[in-house]
Amino acid sequence: MSDRLLFEGFGGASDAVERSILSSPLLGGGLPAEARQHLDRAAERYHLTDVAETHLFAAESIAPDHAAVLIALYRFYFYKGRLLEALDVARVCVEKAMRLNVLGEDWRRVQPEDAAFGEWEALLPRFFLFSLKGYAYLSMRLGKLDQGREAAEKLLELDRRDRIGAQVLIDVLDRMEDIDE
Repeated sequence: MSDRLLFEGFGGASDAVERSILSSPLLGGGLPAEARQHLDRAAERYHLTDVAETHLFAAESIAPDHAAVLIALYRFYFYKGRLLEALDVARVCVEKAMRLNVLGEDWRRVQPEDAAFGEWEALLPRFFLFSLKGYAYLSMRLGKLDQGREAAEKLLELDRRDRIGAQVLIDVLDRMEDIDE
């Protein structure tokens, strides 16, 4: 089964970014064949929630910090509407991206000059940005609006051209505040 089937869903730029991440030796390489098989089975049995989740857990036990496993878990929880669990995985992705980019321990302290955030072909910084966007979006969906805004504003600070689409999240929050007033 191809990465395309396993990781299809968000469409557009997000799918393209995830495919480039997973094809990268830095993030996508080194996935053990047994873990890949479990991810494939999880994708094939997505409609059988318990079975798919069992395969995801098996893949996670084999390759717990691998980007392919983390992205599969994130998507599974997201599309199953299990947003708290998706948020937990998004946090793990942010932490992994921070380690890979050597950005310290707190995403709030990351500065634009800490990594090549403006260079779209720079895969590791892009992985951090997409992970933080997932964290921001899920925080908002779960009613943690201040947390979501803080992450979205950090995205705009780091990605000044807003290729990641953080302004859309901030606009939604602004409209919500306008309605409340």
